[in-house]
Amino acid sequence: MTVLRKSLLSGRAVVLAGIPSPALAAALGGLGARLLDLDATLDEDVAREWADAAGPIDAVLYDAGPAFSGGGQAALREATERAWVATRAVATGALIPAGAGKVVLIAPRPDAGPFAPAVRAALENLARTLSVEWARYGVTAVAIAPGPHTRDDELAELVAYLVSPAGEYFDGCLFDLG
Repeated sequence: MTVLRKSLLSGRAVVLAGIPSPALAAALGGLGARLLDLDATLDEDVAREWADAAGPIDAVLYDAGPAFSGGGQAALREATERAWVATRAVATGALIPAGAGKVVLIAPRPDAGPFAPAVRAALENLARTLSVEWARYGVTAVAIAPGPHTRDDELAELVAYLVSPAGEYFDGCLFDLG
């Protein structure tokens, strides 16, 4: 059961990168967000061209879980590299030129593999760094670290709140749902 207003995200465009869960996408769409799907390709030129053509964008949501599904060192590298490429492409293609936007990075669950803590720390560091580097452009960044028992609906409500106008007050934060 959500406590969020049904039209909370009306008129807001959210880029989904990294294949977020269907429940998360449904929750955002159910609150009125216009969802744009970006395959978190490692080809930065393709991603930037896509972001340039997507029109006005309010937020980018990157879910590292799918890229990290292998759980090994290669998955660590892929999840963090995809996070940076997708985030930078959308930010430079749409958020920075617009002078506003939100970056939300979702880390894999802590039990996703032996390198899950490293991915979680990397995404937290990326959010904190971007919050400083992109503040002058009006772009804010946060990271979410789901706990082992975090339900999809709980994660969806937090993400919806963060990409709403009320979530603009949070920047450089880690939301540890452990």
